[in-house]
Amino acid sequence: MHERYLNALPAALRPDPLPRRASTWWRWGGTDVHVERVGDPEAAARVLFLHGLGGHAAAMWPYAALLAARGPHVVVPDLPGFGRTRLPRPGALRYADWVAAACDLMRAERAAHPGPLVAVGASMGGMLAYDAATRTGAVDRVVATCLPDPRDAAVRRHLSRSPLLSAAARPALRVAAGPLAGVRVPLRWLTNMRAISNRPALTGLIAGDRRGGGNRVPLGFLRDLLDSAPAVEPEEATAPGLVLAHPGDDRWTPLAISLPFFERIAAPKELVVLEGAGHFPVESPGVERLVDVVAAAVAR
Repeated sequence: MHERYLNALPAALRPDPLPRRASTWWRWGGTDVHVERVGDPEAAARVLFLHGLGGHAAAMWPYAALLAARGPHVVVPDLPGFGRTRLPRPGALRYADWVAAACDLMRAERAAHPGPLVAVGASMGGMLAYDAATRTGAVDRVVATCLPDPRDAAVRRHLSRSPLLSAAARPALRVAAGPLAGVRVPLRWLTNMRAISNRPALTGLIAGDRRGGGNRVPLGFLRDLLDSAPAVEPEEATAPGLVLAHPGDDRWTPLAISLPFFERIAAPKELVVLEGAGHFPVESPGVERLVDVVAAAVAR
């Protein structure tokens, strides 16, 4: 699966030789979290890469490989419910578990390593990285590919499979509390998974990946996500600095829906548009720009 995602990159961008990749396990409460570690574990700097809905460590391999080739050690967890991470009760998964896991992993990486630590969040992982970073103070900088605040009706319209579904999603999912909260449904039923990339073959790969975009999630997880709010509102976020490296041709979460939250952030911030790139950015020159932005954040 790693190779199939890597092959989505232009051939000229694929690192040769590929960096070392190690599968490890992190015991978090009753959950065995699968964590891929890419590149030199003794590197001076580390990058913690958080995927979004439809992602997992194997899907993030192209970016982890490109980043590790630039020097840092890259840490990519399979967030609970995705990838190879093993949950004791899959139906009990909630978005709050993602936040708690991201916070604890950030603290663990900070404690294990004295050098620079940068968090990168892809898709919904962007808001997750922001939230975990501002809760913990454990990272030096955040790079997010988008910042969709699910409290915003415009964001919900873009995330949902249809406008009608977006209007009904929150009240319907609240009704689905209790026994129905544990019912697991395919992501594609509720989200606009068709717009996850601008390459039909890549979209098909993601949508058919049972550990990623072809996964099932509990209704309670989706309800919790739509009702979620960061612990630190952007006006109160004075650190860490943040770069919004947003795909310029994102047909799922266009720049316009990330800007309202980004513009409210009080911490030092920068906007970079990844030219020609879709939501899952594999197009040149956008993907090269993304790697440059993360490398610059590490160096800073």
